[in-house]
Amino acid sequence: MEDLQSLGPNRPGPVFACDVDKNPGLKNLTFCDSSLDVKTRVDDLVKRLTLQEKIVNLVDNAGSVDRLGIPKYEWWSEALHGVSYVGPGTHFSSVVPGATSFPQVILTAASFNETLFKAIGKVVSTEARAMYNVGLAGLTFWSPNINIFRDPRWGRGQETPGEDPTLTSKYGAAYVQGLQESDDGDKDRLKVGACCKHYTAYDVDNWKGIDRYHFNAIVTKQDMDDTFQPPFKSCVLDGNVASVMCSYNQVNGKPTCGDADLLTGVIRGEWKLNGYISSDCDSLDVMLNSQHWEKTPEAVAADALIAGLDLNCGDFLGKHTEAAIKAGLVKESEVDRAVSNNFATLMRLGFFDGHPSKQIYGKLGPKDVCTPANQELAREAARQGIVLLKNSVGGLPLSPTAIKSLAVIGPNANNPKVSDRKYRYPVQIYNSASRTNGQRTNDAAKKVAAAADAVVLVMGTDQSIEAESRDRIDITLPGQQNLLISEIANVSKGPVILVIMSGGGMDVQFAKDNPKICSILWVGFPGEAGGAAIADIVFGQYNPSGRLPMSWYPQSYTTKVNMTNMNMRPDPATGYPGRTYRFYKGDTIYTFGDGLSFSEFTHHLVSAPKLVSVPLEEGHVCRSSKCKSIDAVEETCKNLAFDVHLRVTNSGKMGGSHTVFLFSSPPSVHNAPQKQLLGFQKVNLASRQQGVVKFSVDLCKDLSLVDEVGARKVALGQHILHVGNLKHSLNVRI
Repeated sequence: MEDLQSLGPNRPGPVFACDVDKNPGLKNLTFCDSSLDVKTRVDDLVKRLTLQEKIVNLVDNAGSVDRLGIPKYEWWSEALHGVSYVGPGTHFSSVVPGATSFPQVILTAASFNETLFKAIGKVVSTEARAMYNVGLAGLTFWSPNINIFRDPRWGRGQETPGEDPTLTSKYGAAYVQGLQESDDGDKDRLKVGACCKHYTAYDVDNWKGIDRYHFNAIVTKQDMDDTFQPPFKSCVLDGNVASVMCSYNQVNGKPTCGDADLLTGVIRGEWKLNGYISSDCDSLDVMLNSQHWEKTPEAVAADALIAGLDLNCGDFLGKHTEAAIKAGLVKESEVDRAVSNNFATLMRLGFFDGHPSKQIYGKLGPKDVCTPANQELAREAARQGIVLLKNSVGGLPLSPTAIKSLAVIGPNANNPKVSDRKYRYPVQIYNSASRTNGQRTNDAAKKVAAAADAVVLVMGTDQSIEAESRDRIDITLPGQQNLLISEIANVSKGPVILVIMSGGGMDVQFAKDNPKICSILWVGFPGEAGGAAIADIVFGQYNPSGRLPMSWYPQSYTTKVNMTNMNMRPDPATGYPGRTYRFYKGDTIYTFGDGLSFSEFTHHLVSAPKLVSVPLEEGHVCRSSKCKSIDAVEETCKNLAFDVHLRVTNSGKMGGSHTVFLFSSPPSVHNAPQKQLLGFQKVNLASRQQGVVKFSVDLCKDLSLVDEVGARKVALGQHILHVGNLKHSLNVRI
């Protein structure tokens, strides 16, 4: 690729500060000296700025400070599952027409593979840097979305890693590490800046007239600390994320972007965020005009800054901060803090280090976007995530030689709304004699199906049914899909394979029960290589190993459960069944962790303790009185870790990967979860091969639970550890 310095006058280039080649005088300024520490440089820069120059750097479309060689910068780029054209900071052109499009996050999460999560992040950040170098992207990406997928009707659940806080925490940390970690190992340098969103308890977009701009999430302290907050905590503490974005909704009567306890108290105080806190786009305007939080815009601006907000997506702080200062509602020192956090992030990204061509990523360019290796990783990610939910005798895999004609039928067989511009539809990847798509009439589809050796029905939803600002009312397959599936199954002479594309779960009990439907695959929204990945599994080129990251409920759930009820735990008095596999008491179609393989994997427990004794200091209250739990505090928790060793055997005829889950069922105290995920590991085994898996369990971190007032406790008594069908009793005592 051509050198970045010689792109030519008509080619765009990167946006950066401290261009000493054009303005040699800048090298004498302390903030342009890359040999100094970030704080020294930031302090120097902020001291040089006027109030107005500071204020224009409080918004995503940050203004320039020409006299100091600082150009405009757009903070808003996104990279949920690949560099995206969402947000004004990223553009595609003839220079880079598109980036690698990985599966939507819910499917990647179904791989339960932390190595894969990080690998995708690394590829995305490389492509982002390559695009930045030719002026097509920024350096700050507002991803990932780590909200808990609490209700299957939520349109944005597809963007998340699912319903479990452990999986979501591990996904968030790994993806952020992949995005951010510098290739030279410098822990203070950022490859790109990630952002964990939307903080917090955000999972209602637009349901039955209730929208995210007006919704007040009533959340117990217990649910907040054991369900909604852990992914954000992990993002900051384990991922060292550069940013956290506050959400539109209120939590317990306060807008999140104006809540000092949530922002300064928790993110900045307890978790020690090294970065900036951003608002969601126009959420300060929402605070004023939708939530009527304050009577004047100046008061809202002051509230947000005092609460700890650093950057406003939108122009609200740009318009109203100066008036708020003049009115005595907020001090200029709060503005100094905010812009210091913003500039420190840009310093860590190398924005103030001169031309990027002279830096570590300077050689990246268009040749590094959509490489064959990156495209193959997109295919591998889709393959690893696809979940086989049903497979009866005569179903998958199909024989490529025995199947002479294959009918591919359904609205998602060739639907541009399921994913993105580069997606290859399932109908494109079968070299079969017969094919049809959902545009044909049922009579035409039935005729083709009746003549074919096998039928693949590609059904489900698309972005017109579940998406941002678009929650579902029903969790059945849309339109006449149930009828079409049943009629096709009835006339088909060969195996019928049902492929479901969706973000959330579906009530497909009718298909699960229908003996004519041999196999069911859930494929999420599988990204640019989804069609090829589906074919790989259908024809046995790949052994499926994905597991559901969320529960699938019957349609009756939607009539019993109000989407706006944020309580995770069931309420027997009202018949409320609770949420997610951890608490839900009721029927499911499929549950979290479900998924089949073409092989059979068995587990054997090699070693695990039966007893763990917790030493308590003399005079501890629980020594004299009978306690159900003890505080999970540092003094108590030292060296209380143990290992669980398992032997896993692939007893089938086909090699493949297998996800090993370690769950626990704690004693029934403090409204504890009925079951919770402690960890997961992916193991790859050839036919008849055995492997050993080790889980390291920290008693206070992994086996503790949150009590009714938000305190972390270790329950005393019998804990049941689960791996597959294995159960092991572990007694925790003092």
